[in-house]
Amino acid sequence: MSKADLHIDWATHKAAKYACENWHYSGCVPAGKLVKVGVWESEKFIGVVMFGRGATPNLGKPYGLSQDQCVELVRIALTSHKTHVSRIAAIALKFLKRSNPDLRLAVSFADTSQGHHGGIYQAGNWVYSGQGASSRFFRVFGRLMHPRTVIEKGGKNSLSGAQNIDSRATAEIVTGKHRYLMPLDKAMKDQIQSLSKPYPKRATKANSEDHSESGGAVPTGTLQSKEAV
Repeated sequence: MSKADLHIDWATHKAAKYACENWHYSGCVPAGKLVKVGVWESEKFIGVVMFGRGATPNLGKPYGLSQDQCVELVRIALTSHKTHVSRIAAIALKFLKRSNPDLRLAVSFADTSQGHHGGIYQAGNWVYSGQGASSRFFRVFGRLMHPRTVIEKGGKNSLSGAQNIDSRATAEIVTGKHRYLMPLDKAMKDQIQSLSKPYPKRATKANSEDHSESGGAVPTGTLQSKEAV
């Protein structure tokens, strides 16, 4: 596929919401302030790459960075596509960096509860810095839900709180996510190189990490003005 066939630009909330609800295993848009980068192939909207500040304001603290210098890649939601996901993610990140020159580091996580090991980040030469600690989640209406989401939905960070949302909710211990880093300047690359660990291997073939599914109507994906991180 030629580069001219791939187009990256800002996406509307409507288009991003459609992509997440139809083409991502979570079925939802992440919470918090987000930057939504739309992806088109041959003028057809195929999905979105979304960036945010992370679950806490301390995302960049371990690397000596302020909140404005570090960003989390929080969602890649794509339908059928020809371009490799690793390339789409790289181009979307460069697009974001051009409009936010103070950014120095991108962080992303591979969800082990979904059988993901970070194949798209490995293909993109991200630095693997290890796996987070296990934590308690809640299974609500058949889906694993972060305690923060339970609270946002009116419950509390407890099994009884989750059961206020779904009487059949259960608590589960989930293994920590794999953490990947992408430096956005040479100094940051040199700084995090010592954190590099061997890439983890795929745990299961049950879950594809190209984050894409086929089928469904596609919105036109009207462009919108820049949303700063």
